[in-house]
Amino acid sequence: MAPGASTERARSSARTRRRARRAGSGRRLFAFDRRLGVRFVAGADEAGRGSLAGPLVAAGVLFDYDALTMRDLRALKALNDSKQHTHVAREELYPLVLRSAARVVVVSRCVRGIDARGLHKTNLAALRDAMRGVTRDLRGEVICLVDGFSVPEFERPQRAIVDGDATSAAIAAASIVAKVTRDRYMRHADTLHPGWRFADHVGYSTPEHREAILRQGISPLHRMSFQSLAYQQLVL
Repeated sequence: MAPGASTERARSSARTRRRARRAGSGRRLFAFDRRLGVRFVAGADEAGRGSLAGPLVAAGVLFDYDALTMRDLRALKALNDSKQHTHVAREELYPLVLRSAARVVVVSRCVRGIDARGLHKTNLAALRDAMRGVTRDLRGEVICLVDGFSVPEFERPQRAIVDGDATSAAIAAASIVAKVTRDRYMRHADTLHPGWRFADHVGYSTPEHREAILRQGISPLHRMSFQSLAYQQLVL
């Protein structure tokens, strides 16, 4: 065997195992939700919390485990945290989530609202509205899952799940819906506000985005309340 061939074979095998785990991640996430022992499981997650520009988008997704079919489960076998997927993979999963979920609600909070209320309060309120939307007038036992922390002033039973978007199918589905919705908005915003390259970084703090701020200043989509190194170099 040529020198290094065994190492390359081991790397190839490891890559194959990682791809297999990703391909079957949905089964693991749905199994977690099923173990909760209730018919309805709702998940909530947001996109854009840490960005310099653009809205905060929260999504709520409700799965009815009495109505989910094997076809739904097979279609969502690759479901996982949106950050684990490419843009193309997220776009492919998005309609599958909409088809399989009992309810989907999207809540958007604009930049000026974030500046007025503060990011944390805005985030909690958006998640609460998303969960209320998918559970409104729902009859039957339901539990609501949120990625990382509990949401105050919410009337239904809920659980905070650490790394929830990589643990629960409902939260992962919500993360896909929130991320795709927000990314689509930011790509459209790029045509309305050219020069900041919103289609590339979708508002997050990248070297290209910070350079654009220094070159062009801020756009109407930039959050004035968000403190960052990119802003500290500007007179706002």
